Amino acid sequence: MKRPLPDRYLTPLDLADLLGVPVETVYQWRRKDTGPRGFRVGRHLRYDPEDVRAWVSTLMEEAA
Repeated sequence: MKRPLPDRYLTPLDLADLLGVPVETVYQWRRKDTGPRGFRVGRHLRYDPEDVRAWVSTLMEEAA
């Protein structure tokens, strides 16, 4: 990832913007359990930037 990750937890919209995908794709990844690990804060979904980085690194290794 070329852009630095923020120091705060990411919303689904933040994640979609960061990766350049539609926000619905982020929700599909969650339903299919194929995306980065997310967690709930009440009814709000959040992603830890370090988990996102690890997930992207895994994808890049698999593609190589």
